[in-house]
Amino acid sequence: MSGAVLRAQGLGKRYRGRWALSDCTLEVPEGRVVGLVGPNGAGKTTLLSLAAGLLTPTSGTIEVCGGRPGADRAQLAKVGFVAQDTPTYARLTVAEHLTLGARLIPSWDMRLARERVRRLGLPPDQRAGNLSGGQRAQLALTLAVAKRPRLLILDEPVAALDPLARREFLQELSDATAGREISVVHSSHLVSDVERVCDHVIVLVGSRVRVAGDVRGLLAAHHLVRAPHLDPAALPPGVHAVSADRTDRQTTLLVRADAPIDGHGWAVAPVGLEDLVLAYMSRSTPALEGHR
Repeated sequence: MSGAVLRAQGLGKRYRGRWALSDCTLEVPEGRVVGLVGPNGAGKTTLLSLAAGLLTPTSGTIEVCGGRPGADRAQLAKVGFVAQDTPTYARLTVAEHLTLGARLIPSWDMRLARERVRRLGLPPDQRAGNLSGGQRAQLALTLAVAKRPRLLILDEPVAALDPLARREFLQELSDATAGREISVVHSSHLVSDVERVCDHVIVLVGSRVRVAGDVRGLLAAHHLVRAPHLDPAALPPGVHAVSADRTDRQTTLLVRADAPIDGHGWAVAPVGLEDLVLAYMSRSTPALEGHR
């Protein structure tokens, strides 16, 4: 797989006359916890559903763990998936969910599942429909992790949770994946959640990857520069403008630099992940569109 757990090339999905995803090309590195970030309508859920084998492409190709998603039982066993609504069977108890997993999934790790249920305080005899939103999310994560997948896909599973439940879920995600040979793709609207658990980020806008890379490397390569007059088109070689904010007195640019940017008379400041992501999500100035 040459270091990629997921590859998409020209990938598209069409529903009647509408393209939910079109001409999407990206790679997800193996062994990383990857944050997939983008606005509504960017195609994140469609991409992840294609990766999980829940949908089939209209165009292009997608490869997950070296094979076609959903091709057979062996391929399905390689992927764990937790959707935004953290689906469980409302009438089944927690214990019955674990029994069902053992019957359906060859790689099922009952010891891991029972240990997580015990540690999280999930009542084994409680029906899933009577659990809180946070408890259902933890049960869904337990089912996905106990599958022992090579790739764990999380499609905004904490979107509807309160801040405390969201923090607990993300902590459990970190604990569940630590020290295991598992790759994670975590889709989220909340950059703070991505920053908490992810070491790699992909920004997807309109089915296109705007920027991708290790979080530390991206933060080290991006800066805020300020000066009374700055023309994005006149920046020195190796310095590329991502976004611009102008007032009568000052211009502020978020730039990506391939080399040190001292010595130009600018005020230079570091950039946070949220500002970086939002800059790539909102950039629309034609002069900036050539920089990737």
